[in-house]
Amino acid sequence: MRARWPLLATVVTASLVYLAYPYVTLYRLGTAVQTADARTLEKLVDWHSVREGIKEDIADLVIDSGPAAPGKLPAFGAGFVRGIASTAIDKAVTPQAIAAASTTPRAASSPATAMSGVRVNWAFFESPTSFTVELQPQALQDPIRMQLDLRGASWQVRRVWLPEAMLKGQPART
Repeated sequence: MRARWPLLATVVTASLVYLAYPYVTLYRLGTAVQTADARTLEKLVDWHSVREGIKEDIADLVIDSGPAAPGKLPAFGAGFVRGIASTAIDKAVTPQAIAAASTTPRAASSPATAMSGVRVNWAFFESPTSFTVELQPQALQDPIRMQLDLRGASWQVRRVWLPEAMLKGQPART
């Protein structure tokens, strides 16, 4: 009976650490954004995956909301839109750009202002290695959703779904 207590304590402690770890990662992410810590942002986010996801979302938005005229080449249009968005996304979605945006004064309608006053609507495990979070910025009506994946021994943001207003570049409400 005595030998079971240390084992039970170890299992309970490991479980609590595992369950708390993605929340600690979210806290570290929020602190890194607030303090403009590009080095920490670099570690906590898979920037390539996040950029690729945003590029796909923009291309899907343009293709789905664009006019479906006969004789058009949708595949060409999708490639063209993706190419145009790609350069802008590659420059804007970096740890350095996020850090710079968090320290510079912003106009009331800028995307960086939209990220101020963010609260967590909900967060839960989708699987043992996938954790999803819905964030609600004060300046936006629609939430931002993030997926963190456990790779190796750390949680990292792998996908971000931005609201349509942000994808279209519409100003945040004030």
